[in-house]
Amino acid sequence: MPTIRDLVTTLRRREGVDAAIVLGRDGLLIDGASSSPHDPEGLAAHVPPLALAAVELGLASQRGEMGLMVLEYQRGSVVVAALSTEAYLLVLLEPAANLANLLYELRRHRTQISALV
Repeated sequence: MPTIRDLVTTLRRREGVDAAIVLGRDGLLIDGASSSPHDPEGLAAHVPPLALAAVELGLASQRGEMGLMVLEYQRGSVVVAALSTEAYLLVLLEPAANLANLLYELRRHRTQISALV
């Protein structure tokens, strides 16, 4: 059976992925792999406030729970996915990375990924 480490390693090996991090809802690192200069623990700490804002927007707009969010920046994209009631997945992508394919794979395998946490 795959583990969280397998998930992180597989995502990190994808072309254009700078970091793949699984973190608790409290922002504490569960597992992560990144290219330098990215600090997995430091990145993980920034996710809960963003996710909380997304959750509140979902409630206010009557859209339900936050499943996945994508943030686009000048030097790449950030994907945050809710894995369970206890964990998030954070993926940092380079500008040329295949974002659409990653989103498709995350949605397609959501149940299997969530079972790892």
